[in-house]
Amino acid sequence: MAKGKKDSERWIDGIPGAYPRGLLRGSGYRTEDLKKPLIGIANSWTEANPGHVHLRELAEHVKAGIWAAGGTPMEFNTIAPCDGVAQGEGMHSVLPARDVIAAGVELMARAHRFDAIVLMASCDKIIPGMLMAGARLNLPSVFLTGGTMMPARLHGETLVTSDIKEAMGRFRSGRIDAAQFAEIEENICAGAGACSMMGTANTMACLVEAMGLSLPGAATGPAVAAERQRLAKDTGGLIVKLAKKGPSFGQVATAAALRNAVRVLMALGGSTNGILHLLAFARELGLKLTLGDFDAASRKTPLLARCKPASGCTLLDFHEAGGVQTLLAAMGGMIETDAPAVGAKTIGAQVRKAAKPDGAVIRTPGDPLATEGGIAVLYGSLAPNGAIVKQSAVHPAMMKHEGPAVCFDSEEQVRDHLMNRKVKPGSVLVIRYEGPRGGPGMREMSIPAALLVGMGLGDSVAMVTDGRYSGATRGPCIGHVAPEAADGGAIAAVKNGDIIKIDIPRRKLDLDVPAAEIKKRLSKAVKPKRAQAKGWLEIYSRLASGAENGAGLMLE
Repeated sequence: MAKGKKDSERWIDGIPGAYPRGLLRGSGYRTEDLKKPLIGIANSWTEANPGHVHLRELAEHVKAGIWAAGGTPMEFNTIAPCDGVAQGEGMHSVLPARDVIAAGVELMARAHRFDAIVLMASCDKIIPGMLMAGARLNLPSVFLTGGTMMPARLHGETLVTSDIKEAMGRFRSGRIDAAQFAEIEENICAGAGACSMMGTANTMACLVEAMGLSLPGAATGPAVAAERQRLAKDTGGLIVKLAKKGPSFGQVATAAALRNAVRVLMALGGSTNGILHLLAFARELGLKLTLGDFDAASRKTPLLARCKPASGCTLLDFHEAGGVQTLLAAMGGMIETDAPAVGAKTIGAQVRKAAKPDGAVIRTPGDPLATEGGIAVLYGSLAPNGAIVKQSAVHPAMMKHEGPAVCFDSEEQVRDHLMNRKVKPGSVLVIRYEGPRGGPGMREMSIPAALLVGMGLGDSVAMVTDGRYSGATRGPCIGHVAPEAADGGAIAAVKNGDIIKIDIPRRKLDLDVPAAEIKKRLSKAVKPKRAQAKGWLEIYSRLASGAENGAGLMLE
């Protein structure tokens, strides 16, 4: 924060400030408005998906809180692609959008010299992109995540968005008819908000709250509830206070906050994509974080919560059980309670007000759902630099598995294979050249994974890829294999019939082929022919790091 004058006053005062003042008056701002703290509101509102469709209205409540507290709000927008809508070809563009969002928010805030910023986002790549921007700007900052979609009810059954993907497999295998399938499709999304499951959107919202960057309850409360409108007003009031007195973003997003986020990711069985995003975020903060840190945390952190699709609990259930604050309280000594928070002096002071765990939706460390966290990091001859699996969503029979490889060089190939019901129990489906550079864009294998489970093969067939999975994926699905095929990773050397050995408890992922033979095959490997990536995707394919480093742009 600037001392003496507000940062905005450094360019808006005096004769040199006449130009920006004149322009801002053209937007309706008065002289007295421009003397107050100028608060940027980075809003990812869009009509193109339900996660963000309500954020325009919600921003009005943030502005009301800012005006009431003596600040001047200035809202601007950024892009917000949806993983669910962008399946298939569109998925190439989703992860690369994270860096565009980060740059867009950063550059707008730098150009307009805001004194503080509210970051409004709901979904998978938008929250991480804004985290990255927040780290770069280091302004006083508060997140207001968009809240969760109400779960749908159909014939007495609770449904969330991910259920449509498994319904595709059930329909394709004849387990439901066309009318049932159409009814599920029509009712699967109940309205605005992040899908009511522990996918990447809600995982990242929970991690933001766990790091003290949003007010209590922001992560899991319903998008359409009046409590979110009140929360928006409180967020507006808080950001004006922070603009005057701090702390800055970096004073809240500390190493302790990051360690807390890693532990919470494990305790709630969060999305594997959370690892990608925390790695990229840590790099922006200048903090060291590795895959080894995640696995070490997983081994020491019991699984205390598990939501759809890995269980029958929705995010509404989790919220009503106390949400992130109760989870933090339940974790006790696993959390660094002296970490700061925007709404309280410390996380510890904040969680003292939390409800006690109910023992069902949120467990205690003495009675966990599992003794280890939700995600495991695997290493071996197939993944020398690591691979990721959401072990909390894997059938017990598949925690150890050996089977013959069936190889595919794109998501489309494996999807066709599944849709044509050619899968043999016991096999390991290998999908490669879908990594950050090879894809490009590290597409998620969301539909193939759900088809596998929906067809009843989740306890007999594994899937391994250098791409990624949806946060809501369940089943024996191993992703983020590094190095990726396009960078000469061993996954490029796999041939049909090779035996792949998976041992999640021992954290092993091996190709049962001699090292010399793997090296020989890689020397002869031929990348599949694809249309040349253009525009931003070409830039991303050249500069993206490996998944083990967060798949962000590496300029040095």
